[in-house]
Amino acid sequence: MTSIDLNSDLGENVADRIVSDDASMLRLVTSANVSCGFHAGSPEGIRETLAAAVEGGVVIGAHPAYRDYENFGRTRLDVDSATLQAHVEYQLGALMGLAAAVGGTVSYVKPHGALYNTIARDERQSKDVVAAIRAIDPSLVLLGLSGGVVLDVAERAGLAVAAEAFADRAYQPDGQLVSRTEAGAVLHDPAAVAERMVRLAADGVIRAIDGTDVPVVAQSICVHGDSPGSVAMAAETKRMLQDAGITIAPFAGSR
Repeated sequence: MTSIDLNSDLGENVADRIVSDDASMLRLVTSANVSCGFHAGSPEGIRETLAAAVEGGVVIGAHPAYRDYENFGRTRLDVDSATLQAHVEYQLGALMGLAAAVGGTVSYVKPHGALYNTIARDERQSKDVVAAIRAIDPSLVLLGLSGGVVLDVAERAGLAVAAEAFADRAYQPDGQLVSRTEAGAVLHDPAAVAERMVRLAADGVIRAIDGTDVPVVAQSICVHGDSPGSVAMAAETKRMLQDAGITIAPFAGSR
C-alpha cells in the first residue's frame, strides 16, 4: 500500500462535555467524521468544526448515530427500520445543510459507535442505513469496518464503499473490535499504536488481543477524537506512516 487516509471523529464537543481537540486533530487528519448531533455536539459547535475542516482542506464525512445523547451513542438500540432510516436521513440532511452554510460539502458517511458496530454484523440495520444514504445522496461513499456486513450490503445497493481500521482500538481474532466494556479495548501508547498502523499499511495485518495476526484491508485509519492522548497518537501515526513511505491522502475527494 502506498497511501492511506487518516480520519477522526469530531464535532462532538459541548460546553459541559468537551471530548476532543478538534483544531489540533484537523491539522493532522485528511478526513473528518463530523457528528450529526444525535449522539454528541451542538449545532454551533458542529458548524465551527465544519468551517475549520473547510479552511484546512480536510474532507468532510457525516457521522450519524443512534438517538442516544445520554450514552454518547454507544448503546445498541433495537430500532425499527422506518425509524432508523428516518433518523439517519435527518442527520445527513442536517449536516449537509450546515456544511453548505460554511462553503463545504459532505463526501462520505461513517456511522458512529453502537450503530457502526451493529451494522458490521446486522444485515437488517445495514439495509436501513444504506437505504437512508441512497435516499439522501447515492454518490456518498460509505466508510465501514473492514470485513463488515454493511460494506457488502452497500456495494450490492450500488454505493461506493471504503474499509476502515482503528488505530486506538483492540481487535478480536475474527476482525471485530473488542468491546469497550472489556479491559484493553482502547489503546493509548502513541508509539505502539503507530507501529500497528504501519504494519497494517505495509502488510495488511493487525495483531489481535490474543496475539494472533488478523488480515485487515483498509483504505482509512481512525484515531478517535475522544480517546485520551488522541492528538499524540494521530501525530505519531502520521509521522511513522510517512517515514515508512506511506502517503497520507483522503479516500474520498471533496465534492
